[in-house]
Amino acid sequence: MSQLPPLSLYIHVPWCVRKCPYCDFNSHQADRFEDQGKLPEQAYLDQLIADLEVDLLYVADRPIQTAFIGGGTPSLMSADFYYQLFDRLRDKLNWVENAEITMEANPGTFEQEKFAHFRKAGINRLSIGIQSFQPNLLKTLGRIHNREEAIAAVDKSRLAGFENINLDLMHGLPDQSVAMALEDLKLAIELNPEHLSWYQLTIEPNTEFYRRPPTLPEDNTLWNIQDEGLALLEQNGYSQYEISANAKVERQAQHNLNYWRFGDYLGIGAGAHGKITLNNGEIFRTRKTRHPNHYLNNLPEALCIKEAIAPEDLPLEFMMNRLRLFEEFPLSDYEKYAYHTVPKELFESCQKAVRLGLLEQNAWRQGVIRTSEKGKLFLNELLELFLES
Repeated sequence: MSQLPPLSLYIHVPWCVRKCPYCDFNSHQADRFEDQGKLPEQAYLDQLIADLEVDLLYVADRPIQTAFIGGGTPSLMSADFYYQLFDRLRDKLNWVENAEITMEANPGTFEQEKFAHFRKAGINRLSIGIQSFQPNLLKTLGRIHNREEAIAAVDKSRLAGFENINLDLMHGLPDQSVAMALEDLKLAIELNPEHLSWYQLTIEPNTEFYRRPPTLPEDNTLWNIQDEGLALLEQNGYSQYEISANAKVERQAQHNLNYWRFGDYLGIGAGAHGKITLNNGEIFRTRKTRHPNHYLNNLPEALCIKEAIAPEDLPLEFMMNRLRLFEEFPLSDYEKYAYHTVPKELFESCQKAVRLGLLEQNAWRQGVIRTSEKGKLFLNELLELFLES
């Protein structure tokens, strides 16, 4: 067996102050489940480590390349929680030097006061959930910060020692014009983050927006927002390397790159997902129980559901991940990460994509997959070809 894929770690913190109407992530309003919103930090910390202990079976001697703390709102937890967490994680796992460790954070004043402690705990990248700078849109989105707090959060994170910052920003918001979307984007660029996650609002099932749909911009407006916004980002040194992510040179999110390149990742915490490759070539996904109370009150062995990826499903799984990235890659990467030879059906699907102009022909002649400009615009149509593989 050749070398196993790189390994990352995902940690899920499921609580938030208030559930946003567009959010379909595994997040739970803190005061609904615990005593007056007081989070059970020590119990959750202990269960995270117990959860990890079960997954250590799959680690072998692989070091952790990157870590990502998502939610919910991870920055709600205390600084002491993260000091203890990373002390214990360093005891259990090997880490590459200067591993990228990202935390999602809200821009509220309460969280800002803890930024310096988060940095000292070992977190070296912040992803700040701004979404918009405009008061009316923030209210519509259910956000509890304002424009001034969003700007201050970036300043505070710099003062705390963070040299790698991502800003989350949404577009295609209810009643949003092209000018409004570009105004948000221009202000985000002025704040000079290393990375910008700029993505369109989608209405997902099991959300308040799904039950009570807002009025979204028309398709022509959405197209113009996307077209003019991406041009603005490129002009300011933020290259699009993934469907909804732009970064300065060599500032791509390493955790995301490993994920989309079909690398492996452990997932611990309520609702966390993982993907693991074994030495025998088996690849499986893990899902941890979602509700925080259920997660806290069960033995670690009962928290996880394992689902093997059938060999016939690997081509679609692999391509759905790799084609989110706009980097070129050799088709031989399939054998490197999926541990199977390239099936005839996958090869034929690639050929068809080339004929349709969704993959670049010159790259294909050299055994390289490169999404064409047409393919980037019609990614769903490109991915559908691999349902046949």
